[in-house]
Parts: sequence; structure tokens; C-alpha cells
Amino acid sequence: MQINGEFIAFFVLSIFAIGGAVLLMNLVRVVHMALALAFTLLSIAGIYLLLNAEFLAVVQVLIYTGGVSILMLFGIMLTRHRDQEGDSVRPWHNLLSFLGVGSFLGIVIHTIYNAPLTEITAEVGTFSTAWLGEAVFKQYVIPFEAVSVLLLIALVGAVILARKESKP
Repeated sequence: MQINGEFIAFFVLSIFAIGGAVLLMNLVRVVHMALALAFTLLSIAGIYLLLNAEFLAVVQVLIYTGGVSILMLFGIMLTRHRDQEGDSVRPWHNLLSFLGVGSFLGIVIHTIYNAPLTEITAEVGTFSTAWLGEAVFKQYVIPFEAVSVLLLIALVGAVILARKESKP
């Protein structure tokens, strides 16, 4: 294993992504959870950049980090929620969760090391950003527009639900 700048950047971005995910699971306030999710998604965009997938990195930042996180924050701000903090009723919950996550990590690592990986790679020249844009906006334009309408309906629904709750 070579330790170079790319390895160090991957290691740091991986730690940030995993740290953001752990914070997301352990934070109490919903707004802090949304910010931890945005931090995790931004770290994943950095990993995409290291993999020379610039288009995926930009899409990750624009759609997930920007759009989904802002949509979640708007939904949180427009709805009323009560912070409920209390003691855990299940004292063994943390230990069992740790054992479950540890065993899942062991299974994933075992699967990765025993997976037969082939050396076949795709031709880089045939898959470009222009080709992807043509495929999305020529072949898959109806599903693309359906998803955008669905997201718009979800945002309007959140606003309607928030207005109904605010009226006594």
C-alpha cells in the first residue's frame, strides 16, 4: 500500500463521511441531524472527485447536499415538532446496537475481501458527460420530469401540512 496525497485525502474524506453519519445517528435536534447529513453528503462528493467522477461530484453537491438538505430544513422549519428528551428505557440498547453494527461491518469486510474482482474496465471515451446528458434528456426525459414534479408536490404538501397545524 502506497501512502500518497490521494490516499490521505481519501482517508480524511472517509473519516468525515463516517463521522457525519455517526453524528447523524447520535444527535438529538433535527436541524443538527440535517446539517450532519449535508456534511456526510459533501464528503461523499469529495470522494467522487478523487475517483475522477466530476459529474457525479457536482450532481451530489447540487441535488443531494444542496437540494435534499435544504428541502429537509424547510420541512423542519415549516412543521412544528416537540423536542422530547428522556432517559432510555432500554439499558442494553447501546450494547446490542454496537454488536449489530460490528457484526455487519465484519460481514461487509469479509465480503469485500473474498469478492472476485475482474480486471475488465469500460472504455472511458464512450461514457462522457455529453453522452450522459443526451441519455437523460432524450431517452429518460419523462422519468426526469416526473421526479421533479414529485419533489415539487412534496414541498407543497409540507407547506400545506404546516399551515393546517398552525391554525388552532
